[in-house]
Amino acid sequence: MSKLDEKVGQYIEDVNKIEDNPDVDLLRKIAESMGPSIYNSDANTVSSSDQEELDRVRKNFLVKKLGLEDTDELNVGINAVIEKYGKSNRNKHRVVVYYLLTKHYNKEQLFK
Repeated sequence: MSKLDEKVGQYIEDVNKIEDNPDVDLLRKIAESMGPSIYNSDANTVSSSDQEELDRVRKNFLVKKLGLEDTDELNVGINAVIEKYGKSNRNKHRVVVYYLLTKHYNKEQLFK
């Protein structure tokens, strides 16, 4: 089993707690798109209590990657995903957050 497979396995476990029948191919493609950053413990997680971190998610993923317009509505989407993942969950994997945001904004086709 490759390191990527191990990471994707962790992400699948997290997503299985949130939704039934996760899109494993989408999860894998998001993980692949992030490159080696998924192996860095700091870059691999999102701190939902750090506004600068959430601003980076908004700017670098939602605006740059998904091509969404940079409006305050994006904060609503981020907060909805954080709530869904579990605010008290201290280990929010960035790939899972990105996966949930991709699904929230119906942008799955960008990773197909």
